[in-house]
Amino acid sequence: MRDGAMLGFRLRREVRGPKKPARVGLLLAVLVSGVLVTITAGDMVVAVLPLVAKEFGASEALVGWVVTGYLLVLSVGIPFYGRISDFVSLRRIFVVALLLFAVGSLVCALAPSLPVLVLGRLVQGTGAAAIPVLSLVAVTRVVEPGKRGTAMGLISSSGGVGIAAGPVLGGAVGQIFGWSGLFWITTVLALVLVPCALYSLPEGIPRGRLEVNHLTAPREPSSAGESRIDLAGGALLGLGVGLFLFGITQGQAAGFASIMFWGSLLGAVLAAGLFARRTVRAAHPFVPPSLFENRGYVAAAVVAFLPMFVLVSALVFIPLLLTSANGLSTGTAGLVLTPGGVAVAILSPVAGRLSDRMGAKPPIIAGLAMMGLSTLFVSTLAAGASPVLVSAGILGVGVGFAFAHSPAINAAASALSGELVGAGLGIFQGALFLGAGTGPAVIGALLAAREEAGSGAINPLYSLDAAPFSDAFLAMTVVVMLTLMAALELRGSSQEDAA
Repeated sequence: MRDGAMLGFRLRREVRGPKKPARVGLLLAVLVSGVLVTITAGDMVVAVLPLVAKEFGASEALVGWVVTGYLLVLSVGIPFYGRISDFVSLRRIFVVALLLFAVGSLVCALAPSLPVLVLGRLVQGTGAAAIPVLSLVAVTRVVEPGKRGTAMGLISSSGGVGIAAGPVLGGAVGQIFGWSGLFWITTVLALVLVPCALYSLPEGIPRGRLEVNHLTAPREPSSAGESRIDLAGGALLGLGVGLFLFGITQGQAAGFASIMFWGSLLGAVLAAGLFARRTVRAAHPFVPPSLFENRGYVAAAVVAFLPMFVLVSALVFIPLLLTSANGLSTGTAGLVLTPGGVAVAILSPVAGRLSDRMGAKPPIIAGLAMMGLSTLFVSTLAAGASPVLVSAGILGVGVGFAFAHSPAINAAASALSGELVGAGLGIFQGALFLGAGTGPAVIGALLAAREEAGSGAINPLYSLDAAPFSDAFLAMTVVVMLTLMAALELRGSSQEDAA
């Protein structure tokens, strides 16, 4: 080791070609099931938070950490798992992640107090963070390029189903078995998936041996078969993402004028600046700068972030619209979301298959156009009108998201060279969860501001009596329009994608 340097990791890689599993179908079944379980676990507890608060005598703000803690660890952990997968056996990481998820679930199920429950959720999230990104990495390495879109569509559909079905499933199971029943179920499911993953996931992915190394050593080329992970850069990235999401959640709970919100936001900006500086100067940065120079990949990441921002915002605020403006019960309002969730589940594989045949750009453009028209429809005609019209709007949002999301994953994977797949897909998946966490907070702040203003709707075509919600969905329409501009940077044909 060199003097005066910071601590890092060097991995000597033994590069071997991956052995494809005997049955790709079984591999996809394991990956889809893993993503479905871990994504559903994220928001399934939303419906049972009142039960948790009552049992432990906790406030709403404290109980909110049962959800916030999971999402924070998930968002911070995803880029790390993506980067590590470039060096360590996929099978090994996936199985360890499932075991961590199971241990966290068991701690939650047996939790005697709220702090122990939150601790269990943190452990659960540490394992869950690996599953979405490793699933995409496995597909990229095992499935041939002309068939990846369909496989990624299946994984995308399972994530969409998990987001939409989590609160509904959580409410039903919680009502019958209590809130701890949710965690007993996820414990069993994770343990069942462990032997399936051992059997189906490929071996032969580059493996490495960790060594202590100096990060501030002079820039020098790596010897053949060696690579390094920039620990300090990864920590700065995780700190920036974590502080940003923490600030967003504090803004929702304590107000966007609170010291916690602005302090967290400033900390996130500082960490992001230091991360950018280190990415440029480090000999082996955590995120290779070539990722940010790859316009097709960056465009795909933006296309992933913004539609997720809109989808999750719509899923959060449509029930609120229906309960406040239409007087529906929470359960009935939740049913209005069903067509959108079903559309994502059914059409995501179809959209992925289309992106294999014609390239990612055409289905993405069509999907974004559908999303924009649907949010504009809700803003103009459905906000405060019949729940049938609102359901039609969320159906259009789900259809559009399916056609934009799966091809965006395919486009990102196609734009990455082999040595950047793990890092690139890790950042890509992190962008998804950033969108999911940021959207409801930003749109919620806008909704609150418009309600406080008490003025008419910004949309000149709106004539009903739920003006703040009309404005919220109009803002979502603007976000979709911005996404369309980013989508123009995508490659236009399947031949270009293959290149």
